[in-house]
Amino acid sequence: MNKVKNLTILGSTGSIGVSTLNVVARHVDRYRVIALTGQRQDEVLFEQCVRFKPRYAVLLDEAAAARLTTRLSHAGSATQVMQGAAALEFVAALPEVDTVMAAIVGAAGLNPTLAAARAGKKILLANKETLVMAGRIFMDAVQKSGATLLPIDSEHNAIFQALPNGYASADWPISGVSKILLTASGGPFRNTPLAQLQHVTPEQACAHPNWSMGRKISVDSATMMNKGLEVIEAHWLFNAPAEAIQVIVHPQSIIHSLVQYVDGSVLAQMGNPDMRTPIAHGLAYPERMTSGVAPLDLLKVAALNFEAPDFVRFPCLALAYQALRAGGTAPAILNAANEVAVAAFLERRISFLTIAKIIAEVLVRLPANTTLTLQDVLAADAAARDVAQNLISSEINNSELKNKAHIA
Repeated sequence: MNKVKNLTILGSTGSIGVSTLNVVARHVDRYRVIALTGQRQDEVLFEQCVRFKPRYAVLLDEAAAARLTTRLSHAGSATQVMQGAAALEFVAALPEVDTVMAAIVGAAGLNPTLAAARAGKKILLANKETLVMAGRIFMDAVQKSGATLLPIDSEHNAIFQALPNGYASADWPISGVSKILLTASGGPFRNTPLAQLQHVTPEQACAHPNWSMGRKISVDSATMMNKGLEVIEAHWLFNAPAEAIQVIVHPQSIIHSLVQYVDGSVLAQMGNPDMRTPIAHGLAYPERMTSGVAPLDLLKVAALNFEAPDFVRFPCLALAYQALRAGGTAPAILNAANEVAVAAFLERRISFLTIAKIIAEVLVRLPANTTLTLQDVLAADAAARDVAQNLISSEINNSELKNKAHIA
């Protein structure tokens, strides 16, 4: 760890990006920030640029980039502002960058994360959608370039730490391993009466009991689609078939995941629910360094509970398993439909329960393509978004007609 590592953070204005900079600020002798990126939060990115002085700052939104350029110029900053998707790929593959934190939420993170893989970077993967959409393509790129891939999602980072030799070989089962146990908090609606779920608000869905996350991921946690996407991610990271990945609801979020061995042993990685722990692990790997997270006090925790997931309450989890088993472009279709449906819910255009209905219908209407190129993935993503938007429009129209009939 004597050499200073150069770092690009894709998605620095989101919760993972902010946590990454929090860890980096504790180890300024070890890391230099070369590039920071965001979508449209120019005010947040301005503050980050002033503090960390990156060479590049990238925003997807053109107006936000113009505002950032003006503010940094007035502040006398030497940071170069860039705009657009191509700029994300550029900073992900910079020759001087050693490590790329891939923390852009959703499908928007696919191409820049692929660019980092093709450039042979050390990739700290917090963008699960890259593997959900294009797992085979991405893993092939990692292998071909010799890139290093480390999972940052707390569950997959925990599995990585509990496996005998980090990642799996080409074949399952990994030596001595019988099952991966992926923990889930159950979100804010684990015990909510089913009849009440139809009326939950975005604010209620985003009020996670344990974790501080962005709005989209918080809703995914409430529907347990986040866990479904993580099942698909685990499949690609560890070469595990669907039947070897078991989801277990663990409300305290203290055990982040477990690995079951053939001799009856089960190894668990534990810690307080704070994303700085897996971020610090990934940044320092194979060493360890401080993260700013307090050590786990087992006496204070006192009890740990576990239960099976309720697939009736959480149909999105069942849909994710269905897409994984279908293979091909099915996971990309699942992800795209979910992104569109969650956005509509956050905009109060559809109800919470309608999210799963939209996703299920899109999967029915768009059978998976078994051939898989990047073009196939992107085409499936676009088609699924179109179908989902049309279904949402129909849902809204039908709802308005019912309301008018009721009033009449």
